[in-house]
Amino acid sequence: MVKRLSMHLFVRSPLVWIVSAVLVALAVWWLIPDASTTAKKGPPAGFVPSVPVKIEAARVQDLDIYLRGLGTVTAFNTVTVRSRVQGELIEVLFKEGEQVKEDQLLARIDPRSFEVALEQALGQQQQNESQYQNAKRDLQRYQTLRKQDSIAPQMLDTQLALVSKFEGQLKSDQAAVNSARLQLDYTRITAPIAGRLGLRRVDAGNLINANDPMGLVVITQTQPIAVLFTLAENDLPSVRGPLLAGRTLTVEAYDRSDQVRLAQGELMTIDNQIDVTTGTVKLKARFSNETDALFPNQFVNVRMKVNTVRDALTIPSGALQQGNQGAFVYVILPDDTVAVRTVKTGARSGDRVAILDGVAVGERVVLEGTDRLRVGAKVRVISGGEGAGSRSPGAGGRTPTTQPAGQPGNTSAPSRP
Repeated sequence: MVKRLSMHLFVRSPLVWIVSAVLVALAVWWLIPDASTTAKKGPPAGFVPSVPVKIEAARVQDLDIYLRGLGTVTAFNTVTVRSRVQGELIEVLFKEGEQVKEDQLLARIDPRSFEVALEQALGQQQQNESQYQNAKRDLQRYQTLRKQDSIAPQMLDTQLALVSKFEGQLKSDQAAVNSARLQLDYTRITAPIAGRLGLRRVDAGNLINANDPMGLVVITQTQPIAVLFTLAENDLPSVRGPLLAGRTLTVEAYDRSDQVRLAQGELMTIDNQIDVTTGTVKLKARFSNETDALFPNQFVNVRMKVNTVRDALTIPSGALQQGNQGAFVYVILPDDTVAVRTVKTGARSGDRVAILDGVAVGERVVLEGTDRLRVGAKVRVISGGEGAGSRSPGAGGRTPTTQPAGQPGNTSAPSRP
C-alpha cells in the first residue's frame, strides 16, 4: 500500500517533471556541437582559394594582315538573248538552268520567208550579172572599132559609162544577197557568251518580234564571276601600295555566317572615287568559281590579304584588356601567381594580335577568367570547357571599372609589378 502511494505521488508531482526536462536538455546540449561555433571556424588560417583560368603562351609566328568588307556576288557578264528578226519560234533547244557554251544553238525561227528573200536577191544578182557581161563584150567591140576609127568617140564613152553602171549594180546586188543571208542566219538564235541560262520566257509556237525587250532567256556568266565589296577609305593606302608595286592581292569570300570559305580569287581593280556619303571605296575581285559556290546577287563576307608580318610575337586578342593607362594583359608567373603587364600592341589579324613590348616569348597570358583576378592571386590552369564559365565580360577588350583599385576585375590603374 505504501509503495503504490509513493508511485502516485511521483507521477503527480510537477517538480519531478521539471527536473527531468532540465536533465534531458543538458544532455542534448552536451552531445550536439554548437552550429554557430562551427560556422565561425572557417578555413584554416592563410588559405587562399585559387582562381580557375584558361591560358595560352605567347608565340612567334608569321601574322597575315587581312582587310574585311561586305560584298555582293555579281555575274561577270549578263546578256538577255533576243531575236533580231520577226517570225514564228518553231524550236527551243535549251533547258532552263543549264550551262551553255558560246555560239551554242538555243532556238530556231521559221526560216522559209527568209530563204525566199535570199533566192530573190540571188536572182536579181544573176540578171544584172548577165547584163554586165553583155555590156563588157560590147565595150571590147567598141574599143576595136575606135582603133579603126570606125565609130565616134562618143559611142565608146557611152559604153564605158554603161559598164560602170552595171558594176555598181552588181555591188548593190551582192549587198542585198549578203543581207538576205544574214537575215536567214538570224533565224538561228545562238548564245552570245558562255554561262548559265535562266528561265525560258517564250515558248515554241509564239510569234516573236525583233529586239523584243522581254527576250527569250537571260544568260549570266558565272565562270569566272565577280564580287563587288567596299572598304573604309582609311584602308585604301594598304591596298593601293601593293597594287602599284605589281603585287596580286588574294581575296577570299566567306558565307553569311563568316565561317565557311566559299572561294578564293584575286583583286581586279579599285573604283576611281570614294563615296562621300559612306566614306568607303568600291573594289572588284575576280573568282574562277569552278565549283559554282558563288551565285549572282549572293551576300558574302570578304577578306583580302594585304601584308604579312614576319616573326611577330602574338597572343590571342581575347587576352588583351583595356584600362585607363592603355592595353594590358594578365601574365601567369612561374609560381602560378598573377602579374599585370602593360603592353604595346601592333598589327591585328583575326583572333591574334602582335605584341611589340611587355610580354616575352613563352610567357603565359590569361585568356579566360580575368574577372576574378588581382595582382598576386593564385591561379589554377584548367581546360577550355571549364574556363568558358568564368570568362570575363571584358575578354574582348572591355572590363568592369566600378570596383576599387586592386580588386578583381579592376582595370582603372594597371601597373607593372
